Amino acid sequence: MKLLRWWERRPEVDPGEVALHARNVQFDWADTPLHWMPAEPIASHLINALNLLLPEGERMFCAAYAEALPFVKDEKLREAMLGFIGQESMHAETHDRVLHEVLAANGIDPEPYVRQAEYLFRKTLGPRGGDEVAQRQVLVERLAFIACLEHFFAYLGDWILNADLEKFGAEPRMADLFRWHGAEEVEHRHVAHDVAVYFGAGYVRRAALMTLTFPIFLTLVVRGTKFMVHQDPELPDYGYPRLLTRVFGSMWRGALPGMPSLLLSALSTFKPGYDPGSVGSTAQAVAYLAKSPAAQAVAS
Repeated sequence: MKLLRWWERRPEVDPGEVALHARNVQFDWADTPLHWMPAEPIASHLINALNLLLPEGERMFCAAYAEALPFVKDEKLREAMLGFIGQESMHAETHDRVLHEVLAANGIDPEPYVRQAEYLFRKTLGPRGGDEVAQRQVLVERLAFIACLEHFFAYLGDWILNADLEKFGAEPRMADLFRWHGAEEVEHRHVAHDVAVYFGAGYVRRAALMTLTFPIFLTLVVRGTKFMVHQDPELPDYGYPRLLTRVFGSMWRGALPGMPSLLLSALSTFKPGYDPGSVGSTAQAVAYLAKSPAAQAVAS
């Protein structure tokens, strides 16, 4: 029987929602390899592709919530939103450093992809003009879109907290980056859903957006992976068919979450009465955050 590490053990008692706050973290990225899972270079690139998307995406989350806050009268929800903003701001800042101190340091120029992410999140998914009613509807759409993405981030956070990436030789600092981030995604998984519902994003609207968000999110991550593989001198410049074959191989070996579980996770949001609390364990997330090496580096 496999002996689970402490962060892989799901505590029996889940405390539910907790007071959210941003945690200062400190990473020293000197000499961090591009293939941070040496046995799985394609999986390394796919997970690293999140570094290309996350900074701009999380800045958009923060901007949308700052825009929404004046309309929120529920003090508990306001407090949760402020904690969410603090955590997402720290995520954006930390992943932005990876772009320069890891990717660029290893010969990957992130700027072309980052510019596309900026256009997507600042223009396509940013605020629009129009009268007050139109602006309010756009805001609700943005909040519902954030709720869809946050479901996936919570799912991915739960996955990486329980994945045995060490068997692929995972570099400890990069593994901690994604586990710290993933744990906070699990910790605040209720917030985006609650905000969307508070602003009147009903079941039909949320289901329709999830139908769009799921393939778009996967497409953006695969494009990011292709972008990085294209610049990696140690790998062939795979076309999409060969690249996807290798991605599926990494999924089968456990270096990436499997497609069936991703699809089932997306479909779970279509259940009437869907509750984000079904994704992951708050107690497990908080336990990891209390021991994260990057958080401990600041505390010491």
